[in-house]
Amino acid sequence: MKSKLSLKLCLTVAAALLALSAFSYAQAGDDMKKAADDTGKTTSTAAKTTAHATKTAAKDTGKATATATKDTGKATETGAKDTGKATEKAADKTGDATKTAAKDTGHGVKKGTKAVGHGVKKGAEKTGDAVK
Repeated sequence: MKSKLSLKLCLTVAAALLALSAFSYAQAGDDMKKAADDTGKTTSTAAKTTAHATKTAAKDTGKATATATKDTGKATETGAKDTGKATEKAADKTGDATKTAAKDTGHGVKKGTKAVGHGVKKGAEKTGDAVK
């Protein structure tokens, strides 16, 4: 009888240990599932935060680029206007100088023509005197 009792006790202890090990494996599996879920939630939150930060940075970059483009356009326009004004002033000065040079040339030609005409007249008179 002692052997039957001892066998029953051993089987009971073995069954209890088997049930306890199955329970602990189930508990460990449940804990692992919870840890994986928590990791998934954390990863999802981090991805959303990163995406939001990237979107905000892209918007800010776009705004800065637009502002820089406008400033560059204004500077180019101002430079073009200044270049146009300088070109116009230079053209006016060139025109004035050309006009003055033309007047001086015309005056010189007029004097030269008079002198040549006077010389021709004297030469003709001398030729006429010589023919008489």
